Amino acid sequence: MISATTAIERSYWLVFYQERLLALMDNGKAAIPLSNDLAGFELEQVRKIPLGTLSSLPCYTAEVLNEPAVPENMKFIGLRRLYGLIEEDLFWLAGRAFQIINWDRTHQYCGQCGARTEERLNEYAKVCPKCGFTSYPRISPVVIVAVLKDDQILLIQSNHFKVPFYTVISGFVEPGETLEECLRREVKEEVGVEVKNISYFGSQPWPFPNSLMIGFTAEYDGGEIIIDKEEISEARWFSVKRLPDLPGSISIARQLIDWFIKKNNNYNY
Repeated sequence: MISATTAIERSYWLVFYQERLLALMDNGKAAIPLSNDLAGFELEQVRKIPLGTLSSLPCYTAEVLNEPAVPENMKFIGLRRLYGLIEEDLFWLAGRAFQIINWDRTHQYCGQCGARTEERLNEYAKVCPKCGFTSYPRISPVVIVAVLKDDQILLIQSNHFKVPFYTVISGFVEPGETLEECLRREVKEEVGVEVKNISYFGSQPWPFPNSLMIGFTAEYDGGEIIIDKEEISEARWFSVKRLPDLPGSISIARQLIDWFIKKNNNYNY
């Protein structure tokens, strides 16, 4: 049970029901509840996992089996809907919690022999007592790239976005690929052009579902835009003065686009 008696220390609690997180809501903004916010009612937890600390406060993630009744100022909300409603450090904490709780739920049994796994106390790992197989949280590398042509950037509109906006090209790294090979393949597959002068930009964890976004910049090296219609609906070159609707500021996709904007005369759009 998560209650006042079991959460004596002041700590963050990231409580999930299915894939929704319990959040404090106030005038359209969200926050992660502290232990004292949960005092007075009980949540029957399936599992509880420590996450470390944030601002010197211990952090825990937990999962409840049944959706409980919660106060009017709280609600269970999907992680994607939290995007833009919550402070950035709390969003990344929620993303970490989301990945860890899903990994714990889906690795209760050994993938090699089927025996029930045991937790390793000093790290996030599940060990099979029967065959010795050890599993760790899955992290999927994704390459994301800003392709430039003179003073223009190549932006695409994905078929998978619920809200239409334009962004840079990205894709999962396949087994046996280098990051650079993945980048060239994804650009070629999605828009039909070649790139050169690939440079590392930065990285960002992305909990949808368990990605590590690895950002690059690259220059156009030939070819005409021919889109993969199964993946994207449109791809175009944009100047800094004629940019379309863009992704939110928290994403590395937006960081790459903002870098392009700054590179081109610090134009304020």
